[in-house]
Amino acid sequence: MALRSKRSQAPKPIFRSKHADDYSGVYCEECGSGESPGELLLCDKCDKGFHLFCLRPILVSVPKGSWFCPSCSKQKMPKSFPLVQTKIIDFFRIKRSTESTQKLSQDIQKKRKRSGSLVMSKKRRKLLPFNPSEDPERRLEQMRSLATALTASGTEFSNELTYRPSMALRSANQPALEKGGMQVLTKEDVETLNLCKRMINRGEWPPLMVVFDPEEGFTVEADRFIRDLTIITEYVGDVDYLKNRENDDGDSMMTLLHAANPSQSLVICPDKRGNVARFINGINNHTQEGKKKQNLKCVRYDVNGECRVLLIANRDISKGERLYYDYNGYEHEYPTEHFV
Repeated sequence: MALRSKRSQAPKPIFRSKHADDYSGVYCEECGSGESPGELLLCDKCDKGFHLFCLRPILVSVPKGSWFCPSCSKQKMPKSFPLVQTKIIDFFRIKRSTESTQKLSQDIQKKRKRSGSLVMSKKRRKLLPFNPSEDPERRLEQMRSLATALTASGTEFSNELTYRPSMALRSANQPALEKGGMQVLTKEDVETLNLCKRMINRGEWPPLMVVFDPEEGFTVEADRFIRDLTIITEYVGDVDYLKNRENDDGDSMMTLLHAANPSQSLVICPDKRGNVARFINGINNHTQEGKKKQNLKCVRYDVNGECRVLLIANRDISKGERLYYDYNGYEHEYPTEHFV
């Protein structure tokens, strides 16, 4: 507990002596601010401060044990997951017979014909399914890149929201509790989302490649052209209550959250379980640079009476372009921690 207190308590920046034995003058090395002290993390080697949301990749919470900043950790490219089909299929728990594998290309063509009716104008806000790469070997490369990132970060793959017994009940995830209501996903768009899920389950992977950058850590690139309004992925992970979490003053996070918005009582934490969304970085789209980079929109939907978070292309995305989504405002301030 003392360790967390040491790392997280940091008031607004003031001059700090090099020989000071306290942390009263800590500020973020990235943004230069000492605000949001509960989100400031201190390097165990150089004692410099960093906001959790200023780091790349952004951290969900204060890590247990020692933590070192990017300069002190000298991040190196992690060991790649083996490019062995059976290992990759087992890792993602993909179940398909030899016969279905041979018919994979035929299924893709059928899927495109079925989804043709879903291709609508942006004005009508109809969502599109992703188009997987035709080359099976390329899909294995895409899956290996994600398996490498998940293994290196200690994250278990999951493509569904996880309601653990000690945490939130599924029945608590109700859009009806949202203040002001929530956008309802249409029947056609639900079918599109389910189509994407089925494709992933049988190994028709989204055209995404997880790459390692020394500055940003793991990040995601488009491995082929992606059309505007395409469903990129769903944000999934453990669904947790906030009532047992406390801030630095000992106040219940549930109490604080209800003070801001009584309806928001659940949080998705993808640091334990998650999918490719775990490695898509957030961007501040209030800046000119951020507006140029942002190519995804994070949207919360009412899907058959349950709150779901989707990442959707908000413009055409070129092959090789890195993916970034907005996290402005309280709702999207932390891209790895969505309130639903």
